[in-house]
Amino acid sequence: MRRTASCVLHTALTAGVTASVLLIPAGSASAASDPGGKAVGIAADSIAATCKNHGKNHVVRKYYRGPKFYTLRCGTKTWGWKHIKARHGWNTSMDKKISAAIWSGEPNGRGGFSTYTNSCPKIEKFRTIIGTPAGGDDLLTAYKVDQTRAAAVAKC
Repeated sequence: MRRTASCVLHTALTAGVTASVLLIPAGSASAASDPGGKAVGIAADSIAATCKNHGKNHVVRKYYRGPKFYTLRCGTKTWGWKHIKARHGWNTSMDKKISAAIWSGEPNGRGGFSTYTNSCPKIEKFRTIIGTPAGGDDLLTAYKVDQTRAAAVAKC
């Protein structure tokens, strides 16, 4: 079978486009991945070491919602990573919950995003609040919602 120059060029271009598409990460850009493809969070020790050597406005994490991102800064006892760690605890699970709420959660009316149960009525499970003294797109806090306080009023 005889291949023309345009056929060879088309094949080369298609292969190049396919290869470049394969290099684009899938899913949430906010979560790092291990070789098995599972999302992994950032450990508290790693952030604590970073914040020890940087000021309250230092960005330690970015969480994405489409092309837009929200930053987590070292912060203080009232906002940011230091606040979340002291008041709500920090581990890789907290990091993943924040990422999920921002990436695919629903706006919660508190300037952030929340995740909800898949029930009727739906009940808020996890909340983020956006907006700090350092910036309007910064994570103020994030926490598991106490379901005994969660008022879910909806007709199913």
